[in-house]
Amino acid sequence: MDLHNIQLTLGSGKIPSVGLGTFTYFGKHGSPDDIEAAVDVALEAGYRHFESAWAYGTQEAIGRALEKKITEGVLDRKDVFITTKLWNTHHNPKLVLGELKDSLKQLRTSYVDMFLMHCPTGQKDQDLSGDVIFATDKSDYAYYPLEDVWKAMERCHQLGLAKNIGLSNFTIEQTKRIFERCTIKPSNMQIEVSPYFLNERLVKFCLGRRMTVTSFASLGCPSNPVRLAGKQGPLEDPVLIEIAKLKGKSVAQVILRFLIQYGCSVIPKSITPARIWENMNASTYFFLKARHI
Repeated sequence: MDLHNIQLTLGSGKIPSVGLGTFTYFGKHGSPDDIEAAVDVALEAGYRHFESAWAYGTQEAIGRALEKKITEGVLDRKDVFITTKLWNTHHNPKLVLGELKDSLKQLRTSYVDMFLMHCPTGQKDQDLSGDVIFATDKSDYAYYPLEDVWKAMERCHQLGLAKNIGLSNFTIEQTKRIFERCTIKPSNMQIEVSPYFLNERLVKFCLGRRMTVTSFASLGCPSNPVRLAGKQGPLEDPVLIEIAKLKGKSVAQVILRFLIQYGCSVIPKSITPARIWENMNASTYFFLKARHI
């Protein structure tokens, strides 16, 4: 098993098993400058996988950091795997390509390695100039058939603007709908997977369809402001703490390593240099026997 990269069997290339997530709860847990600095640290630590979305507001910071290193000759664009996602307010097939082009402009690149449909739920149309719109009542939703949105995603791939296309937050039934009508199969599914929520049926389904799986909230989302105060998360789990002690590693490293061996790529987010370095080490062979985790 390659602990560093996962082959995209329904797409092209390989997705690095550990990436840097850049969702900052819309600036509440990291400014654009923080994200740019985090990408700099991540590149130094060996990260080559960077995850973002049009809705996050972090793409410009990622683009600045990567462009600087590419211009300096530190790395080539082909050495970096960039993921971004289509936001709900651009499900209108006429808007999909425009949003991706806007993301490419922010990211300062001519293509992304993975373009995902962020959610299966569409909202009313939004242009690219304003703040991200979130649904607050039923009038904010809009219906665009998932199959039609996917056809627009396929067009982005056919134009060479997205090397791979995939899904995020889809159910098994919704994913089946895409497979039944698609010309290009989705190569990746990004979903929540953590020790407290293994999402087994969906992970098994995706892997069975030869889709790669990317886990978000892998560490139980400890910085989530809506998390109930005082509720134990995976990082405080006594069993995981004991395993970490036995291995001489952090609980976060144990969790990330487990999920990699479970079959997922992981995208833990952090703007703390020490944690960025620590998380990257989850893909290295630092345990005596991997199967013992």
